[in-house]
Amino acid sequence: MGGGIVGERRQLSNVAYRLLGSLAEAEDAVQEAYARWYALPDPRRDEIANPGAWLTTVTGRVCLDVLGSARARRERYVGAWLPDPLPGRAGRPHGTSGDPADQLVLDESVTMAFLVVLETMTPAERVAFVLHDVFRYPFAEIAGVLDRTPAACKQLAASARRRVRTGAPAPAGGQAETVRRVKEAWEAKDIASLVDLLDPAAVMTADGGGLAGAALRPVEGATRIARYMAGIAEKAPGLELLERPVNGTPGLVARRAGTVLTVAAFGLAADGRVARIWVVRNPEKLRVWAGDGAPSPR
Repeated sequence: MGGGIVGERRQLSNVAYRLLGSLAEAEDAVQEAYARWYALPDPRRDEIANPGAWLTTVTGRVCLDVLGSARARRERYVGAWLPDPLPGRAGRPHGTSGDPADQLVLDESVTMAFLVVLETMTPAERVAFVLHDVFRYPFAEIAGVLDRTPAACKQLAASARRRVRTGAPAPAGGQAETVRRVKEAWEAKDIASLVDLLDPAAVMTADGGGLAGAALRPVEGATRIARYMAGIAEKAPGLELLERPVNGTPGLVARRAGTVLTVAAFGLAADGRVARIWVVRNPEKLRVWAGDGAPSPR
């Protein structure tokens, strides 16, 4: 049974990251679930028919508590708070390192656009929606996590689903080409080309966490964003821009002297222009990118 319990870690890590948007908090939640499992008396553990379901329930409850306290913490956060960006793992066998990020499955439920919408939900909505719609847990089990009736959990998931329909753009085709053109225009400091690539109502949100320079409020409008990007390029000689997958979709990484300083994710409008840019500069959120020294994949 011990090996089976350890084998649940990958699934629990995937659940916790989607619930919390933070690699460190997700890892802590999973560790806490295991600590509670091993703290059970042997006879109690033997009574549990499905240890994986038990661990998922406990992880969900821990995440629910974290989400409740996170709102207050994020109100004190310097500037905008964005979820931790995940690197792609081209050429690296899945799940072979001890890094928690290597346990995560990159699909549409971890795109930055999707995670940002999850942040708009109440903690209970987020738990009900992620467990049911993403991981297909039945509402009878989710009821045990939220301490509500299955019918109430179903209503929470439906409310969350409406938020997703109105807030999360569907992944658009051609994103890699658009991101490449943004990179080229940014490197050339070509404001006119950048404006053409951006939706007129585009919004750029940056997360520096008070530890790295970043706009404290969203930058709105294609022209303002283009000028802001060009200004950064002027002030940052020696910065190297790389095309990299970010949370499973094409993005950009800015690196200087081998150190990743910025990770940018993009959301496209229906016409293929960039509607949203999420820029993470908080170094605490970029630790998982430290090994990004390989040539850009082609």
